[in-house]
Amino acid sequence: MFCIIPVIGYSQIYDVLFIGNSYTSYNNLPNMVQKVASSFGDSLNYDQSLIGGATLNAHSSNAQTLSKISQQNWDFVIIQAQSQEPSFPPSQVANDVYPYAQILIDSIQSNSTCTEPIFFMTWGRKYGDQQNCQFYPPICTYAGMQQRLRESYLDMAFSHQATCAPVGMAWHESILQDSLLDLYNSDGSHPSIYGSYLAACTFYSTMYKKSCLGSTYIPNGIDSATAISLQQIASSVVIDSLSVWNIFNADFSSTTFGDSVSFLNLSSNYDSVIWDFGDGTNQSTLENPTHVYSASGTYNVTLTALTNSNCLMDTASSTAIITAPTIIEDIENISPTIIKIVDLLGRETNDKFNVPLIYIYDDGTVKKKIIFK
Repeated sequence: MFCIIPVIGYSQIYDVLFIGNSYTSYNNLPNMVQKVASSFGDSLNYDQSLIGGATLNAHSSNAQTLSKISQQNWDFVIIQAQSQEPSFPPSQVANDVYPYAQILIDSIQSNSTCTEPIFFMTWGRKYGDQQNCQFYPPICTYAGMQQRLRESYLDMAFSHQATCAPVGMAWHESILQDSLLDLYNSDGSHPSIYGSYLAACTFYSTMYKKSCLGSTYIPNGIDSATAISLQQIASSVVIDSLSVWNIFNADFSSTTFGDSVSFLNLSSNYDSVIWDFGDGTNQSTLENPTHVYSASGTYNVTLTALTNSNCLMDTASSTAIITAPTIIEDIENISPTIIKIVDLLGRETNDKFNVPLIYIYDDGTVKKKIIFK
């Protein structure tokens, strides 16, 4: 039996650099994120390189951007592309966007391997990209443009073992729930105060891996009921799907067979793992280990995930309750007929010496045994 132990909240302090353009500078988004964090007792110190209309190509050779990347060891560097460029046809994005994302990532990692890059998934324009619609019909609508942005930003995040902040998908969810709440400025492209606040909440949950529901920071012009709704949307989009957005996170599931437990690593965006089975035995660095407990009891199992040159660490814990000690019998004295033998992972196998196996008999009994040689 396993019970997941919830992580108790604690104060976190992050240094963050925002790289982007007007989508980030509108309504002073970095300052909004800082205020959301502060409302929970967390701290966010930030700097920014925000150039109107800038593409990743422009940022990759911009002296200010490159200087700010190298000015200190950042916890996170947030990368926002020009609003249209990641939504173009895949071949065009591969030629005109990805190479410059690579340059920025290389600059970030060259400065500090401990820094986690975050790709800022933006939102589709309210009526699609009418400027380029005739050349690429999939982006003629908001939904089509949003889908392409989602694909490109996730591609960049996974290709570079980076995080994706799913702001665009939080917008998508908000529009589904209440299409009358206008997240857009009058130009149908830039964010209104609602859109920026939703983005800020999404960034908070992405970086701190905490729900933003209950933040006491609400910008002027937003009523409390709407603020709570936007907080809920941001939290659920991020926290419910950490692995989808490649957010660094430790997680696992398990299956118990008597005194043996098989563990399945569900962590995301990690480099290596360490398992502590809670019984004083040696730790394991296997991806998906199976552990046999020598005695009944309650054990605290901890998975530690490491990434970014082991600078970042996250843990997940469960309580293992073992009630069935190992049963060792001479199978030649068993009268029922064996109809199947499986290993501890449920895979069908044959008799093996000195290995615990599961024997299934024709009378319906199931026993785990070891044949010693």
